[in-house]
Amino acid sequence: MQILLISGIGVAIVAVLFALQNNVPVTISFFAWSFGGSLALVLLMALGLGVLIAGLVTSPALIGSRWSGKRLRRQVASLEEQNRALQQRVSELDAQLESLLAAQALAPTTALIEHQP
Repeated sequence: MQILLISGIGVAIVAVLFALQNNVPVTISFFAWSFGGSLALVLLMALGLGVLIAGLVTSPALIGSRWSGKRLRRQVASLEEQNRALQQRVSELDAQLESLLAAQALAPTTALIEHQP
């Protein structure tokens, strides 16, 4: 992220230096609209318009990724809670199985002792 910021600042500095060295008056015509000004101003406006368009184009993707990130974090938290509950249930069932096996191991020996003549 910092590399993008530094490179963006570098591009902006180069664009400003280029525009300042080329401040010849120019006339820009677009359909019925006409604008006259220095080449520096026109270049900076074109750069600003490009940044604005790029920001508008990438905004939906950024917003969508943030929403999906939040949704996935909530889903992970829910699954972790379910995992804890299931692990607790497995521990309880293991304890019950241990007690049943212990009771079953004692039951045949007591039954044999009772049935001896």
